[in-house]
Amino acid sequence: MTKLQLSTRRQPRRPDSLRRKILFGLLLVSATTFVCYFPLTDIGADPEPSYLERVWFKVAGARPPREPDVVFIPTPQTVVDRMLELAELKPDDVLYDLGCGDGRFVVTAAKKYGVRAVGMDINPLRVAQSRRNAKTNGVTRLVQFVQADIFEADFSEATVVTLYLLPELNVRLMPKLAQLPPGTRILSFEFNMRGAKPLTVSAIHPEGRAEPYRIFKWVVPWESE
Repeated sequence: MTKLQLSTRRQPRRPDSLRRKILFGLLLVSATTFVCYFPLTDIGADPEPSYLERVWFKVAGARPPREPDVVFIPTPQTVVDRMLELAELKPDDVLYDLGCGDGRFVVTAAKKYGVRAVGMDINPLRVAQSRRNAKTNGVTRLVQFVQADIFEADFSEATVVTLYLLPELNVRLMPKLAQLPPGTRILSFEFNMRGAKPLTVSAIHPEGRAEPYRIFKWVVPWESE
């Protein structure tokens, strides 16, 4: 058998697919590390995900199970502080923030009052931001962030609930909120809960804004309107 015949039987060189797979895997690991551990600068985190976060979640196929009910608009930190004051937090309280965004209610409650707090959001991008926010502020042992639909999730252990949703969404939550233990405080930024008479309505007058911010507070069981 000639050398020419032998050479024709050699297997063709395989494309370098293994190298590409390894490189792709390293990129995914790097993106995951960034999303989970890269610190945010303060409690009032950047409301928009970074470009790398967006790329990672797109590649990983991580997306909300349905369209979020509201567009994320971060609550001003002065309002967060005032709402938590009105909540009259005690060491044994458990705070739930329904639609937690970047986690500032949860992180502030844990950092300032030392209480256990849980944030729920349907958007995995927001959950990732919240976890980084908690890590930056050193409160990971006290907080938990869960990707969940707040209308289906279990938050029955809550003794304090914070909301920044819409009036109709507050109303949708009423049956579950009404089942919380007596004495549970519910606070909503800007929006009422039709059918439930608030215990107090507080106003904050921010500089440069004509209309004051409003904070509604209820205590379970609330009085009907």
